[in-house]
Amino acid sequence: MIDRTLFNSDHEAFRDAFRKFCDKEIAPFHEAWEEQGYVDRAVWNKAGANGFLCMTMPEAYGGSGADKLYSVVQMEELARGGFSGIGYGLHSEIVAPYILHYGTEAQKLKYLPKLASGEMVGAIAMSEPAAGSDLQGVKTTAIKQADGSYLLNGSKTFITNGWHADLVVVVAKTNPAAGAKGTSLLLVERGMPGFSVGKRLKKLGLKAQDTSELFFSDVSVPAANLLGGETHENRGFICLMEQLPWERLQIAITAVASAQAAIDWTVAYVKERKVFGQPVASYQNTRYTLAELQTQVQVARVFIDKCTELLASDKLDTATASMAKYWTTDLQCKVMDECVQLFGGYGYMWEYPITRAYADARVQRIYGGTNEIMKEVVSRAMGLGAK
Repeated sequence: MIDRTLFNSDHEAFRDAFRKFCDKEIAPFHEAWEEQGYVDRAVWNKAGANGFLCMTMPEAYGGSGADKLYSVVQMEELARGGFSGIGYGLHSEIVAPYILHYGTEAQKLKYLPKLASGEMVGAIAMSEPAAGSDLQGVKTTAIKQADGSYLLNGSKTFITNGWHADLVVVVAKTNPAAGAKGTSLLLVERGMPGFSVGKRLKKLGLKAQDTSELFFSDVSVPAANLLGGETHENRGFICLMEQLPWERLQIAITAVASAQAAIDWTVAYVKERKVFGQPVASYQNTRYTLAELQTQVQVARVFIDKCTELLASDKLDTATASMAKYWTTDLQCKVMDECVQLFGGYGYMWEYPITRAYADARVQRIYGGTNEIMKEVVSRAMGLGAK
């Protein structure tokens, strides 16, 4: 296999430390969390206490000032273990960066240290019952009042970390008549009158991930909670577009790591499982199938590592990130399907990691923008289709 050059010895030392954390604080409990539909809040506090949240935030705001590769390592380790209920990535590498990049100094000082410590859990509320990949179709409104506050009304769905969330970056129309150009981002805290968390949604996979509905009924959001302050009113859509490449690359990173984990589980299984007196691994079909899958995952990993290098130097463009997201998640689902087949009847049993990974994989082609949208983005970058 091709040696990876992306990480240095410090990154690998961190990998060992975080893997031990996973073995102690996550692995023994994840199955129970799947049953209850959400992870225990304590796993957030423990991660914060160990410095595993918001690592890439500056030290002045409670982070470690680490490069993004530490977060990449964390994503890979969670995927390797099949710990799909843990929402650290969205919290640390989507919510926190929005505040860091666009927030006022007061907003950074107020929220980032609490996110880094685990005192607050963060979520971002984009999707609505009638608006998913098409963010221009958002119906939630935040109308400015005479005192400068915003009256927030609407609902959101499919919100990761929504059940635990103490702080939600809400996408809303502050100028509904202006379409996408009238979109803003508001910082909404748990406990604000009119803000309520709906039921936890029962999903095909990601069963330990606390995905919820959120409702906003005449929530009075102070002017100080408009992300970025007055200068960023109606600039929310631009902010969203700027951050999407990193969000989509995170999905791709997880896809490749999950696919590799599936192959590793399957290789171990087929060596032990016997059919007609022979290990399943002794059959040519088994060997060739796994060889093909490993080749494709190796190719994907090289591409994703290159994309990560581009991201680190601020050179990852939207089209390339879209290619990465669509290609790797399609591959992830293919790998899971083939590996389930090699497990035979046991591949259909929930107690096996491969079964849960198969269910978890399917949404990867949907969230972060559906793969059909990814192809549209790529085709437009090629000068094809609508402008």
